[in-house]
Amino acid sequence: MLAGWAGLALLVISLAGHDQDGGIAMGAFFQIGPIGGVVGFIVGVWLFIKFGIVRKTTLPSDARQPGASQPDAKQSDAAVPPVRTHISRPFAIVVVLVLAALAYEGWYELIRSPYLSHGFMKLDMQFRFPAGTVLPTVDDDVHIIVTEGGSRQAIVSLGNPWHGHDGDRPGILASASLSYKASGREVSLEIPDVPEQIWQLDLGSDPDPMTEYSPFKLANGPKGTGIELSYRLSTDN
Repeated sequence: MLAGWAGLALLVISLAGHDQDGGIAMGAFFQIGPIGGVVGFIVGVWLFIKFGIVRKTTLPSDARQPGASQPDAKQSDAAVPPVRTHISRPFAIVVVLVLAALAYEGWYELIRSPYLSHGFMKLDMQFRFPAGTVLPTVDDDVHIIVTEGGSRQAIVSLGNPWHGHDGDRPGILASASLSYKASGREVSLEIPDVPEQIWQLDLGSDPDPMTEYSPFKLANGPKGTGIELSYRLSTDN
């Protein structure tokens, strides 16, 4: 049942793609997942009946002796060799392995949650552009994505105001809410007439807050754009 529940929910999440606010994941686990749980329970019972029970005929001790006469067909039912049943060891091992995998996945998600880390973290970002760059005037033309662990997208919001300056160099201000432990984090920026810019953040899986902004760093993408990123991390709540 648990395998069917989790399997169907994860399938829906993988087919739906990225989800910033977690709505797809919540719906997959609590609305669609129970359907997989019912199917998994039925399939599990069928597999247990078909493969999980081993039946073995036990002969009386005298019947196992060499030269012992075979019981006559007219003997009473009490002389019929009893059938003993026990759980199939390979089947039990498979069940334990599936349970261990589900328990590990649940434990891994738990330790990644903000309740066992520093809590929700606020990532403040400053994008600095070369002098003379004309920035978009509409915030819909600015697309910033912060990815945690290669798949989870953090919620990003532009500053108010979201235009800034560092001397004669214009900039864009934004922030993101980080909530999970992750092995790696990535920031991408897209604006009209500029190819996508990507930065790898130098942060640990459970980073400590940063009181100062990091040094500005050029993107890993196409050369020659001159766009730089500086960031800091603070506790949100």
